[in-house]
Amino acid sequence: MGAGGNRAMTPAGQLAAAIDLLAEIEADARPGDAVANSFFRNRRFIGAGDRREVSTLVWGVLRARRHLGWWLEKFGAEPTPRLLLAAQAIFSGMTPHKIAMAFTSGRYGPPALTDAETIILEKFAGHTLEHPNMPDAVKYEVPDWIMPRLAAQFGDALPAEMAALAETAPLDLRVNALKSTREDAMVGLRAENLESRPTQFSPWGLRLASRQSVTGSKIFLSGAIEIQDEGSQLIALLVDAKPGMRVADYCAGAGGKTLAIAMTMENKGHIVACDVSAPRLEGAIKRLRRAGVHNAERHLLEAGDKWTKRQEKKFDRVLVDAPCTGTGTWRRNPDARLRLKENDLREIMPKQAMILDQAQRLVKPGGRLIYATCSLLDEENEAQMEAFLARYRNFRRIELSDPLPAALHGHALRLTPRTHGTDGFYGAILEKIP
Repeated sequence: MGAGGNRAMTPAGQLAAAIDLLAEIEADARPGDAVANSFFRNRRFIGAGDRREVSTLVWGVLRARRHLGWWLEKFGAEPTPRLLLAAQAIFSGMTPHKIAMAFTSGRYGPPALTDAETIILEKFAGHTLEHPNMPDAVKYEVPDWIMPRLAAQFGDALPAEMAALAETAPLDLRVNALKSTREDAMVGLRAENLESRPTQFSPWGLRLASRQSVTGSKIFLSGAIEIQDEGSQLIALLVDAKPGMRVADYCAGAGGKTLAIAMTMENKGHIVACDVSAPRLEGAIKRLRRAGVHNAERHLLEAGDKWTKRQEKKFDRVLVDAPCTGTGTWRRNPDARLRLKENDLREIMPKQAMILDQAQRLVKPGGRLIYATCSLLDEENEAQMEAFLARYRNFRRIELSDPLPAALHGHALRLTPRTHGTDGFYGAILEKIP
């Protein structure tokens, strides 16, 4: 594990790296995947295969973090990264003796288990990860404060919904209709040993048979495909932007939905990707070029900015993909479950309302405001829509219909991993009364 290239690591070396990465994730306020990206970037001697192994170890712990912490507390131990990884290994079928051998105290391995650590691990013998005395919040790997909200939201379906939310998310792709068809993209992926199948709801979606890296593939570099969860694709479909329209993606981030909307516009008309983050908007440039999008521009929303006032009532469609708690993405970000505080929800709700207040100014009479989140919580979704309609009598609700598939028609779009196999998303359409 020296500086001499990407030599394969020993299992002990992988464990040592996993301990270090888990410690950094638990100490850092950033999302776990961002911490991991920095971690591996600073350790380029760790090859791709070893990165996968280390990540598998760490994300295994993150997905069972509350379970493992409950057991360690039960046995009177602190949930250190070493003990969390060791406990996870025991529940995965390894014996305490084999685990002790992995703690080699060698050149690249982690220090040997202490007597106290060994005693703790021996207490796990005969136990399974689940225990009847676990509180529901531990059993479902969520914060205590959110349990009443989720129970009210899902009722009898709660166990099944939480089980689906605990699974590993699939890797979905969106075919860029500006450059390819779904059938041709499947052929192109297969030529690079990437098997895929059409997604259930999105007309542009492909789901890979297994999680593999696609960003280095020829078909990705050509701009024919983009990584995007099927649920996110459906939000773009909800916008229903037509060629020649003026569209604002008001919380565009790095432009994922901007790309999809520009595609539905067939590069005709005008779309503006807005965001408060310059780095996120900068990240969209390369993606737009690769996709062959020519009808998009970026706008940085800043304090005192007069752009919104100048653009009042000029847009046919305005998408507000609002910042939210991200509870619908917990399959991808299991560490986010542990970070989310009730105060985060209290703080984000007024921001969502403020963004809606600003964005509605852009909508021209007869135009549409589309509100979306990747949250499962009603306070961020339906409650926001009801409050908005109470504030703005010149808007009305539009029932969802084509081009969404008939199975998704209704009052609002409510996607969950269990019901739809997508991330959790909410979407609603409001029309400004002419």
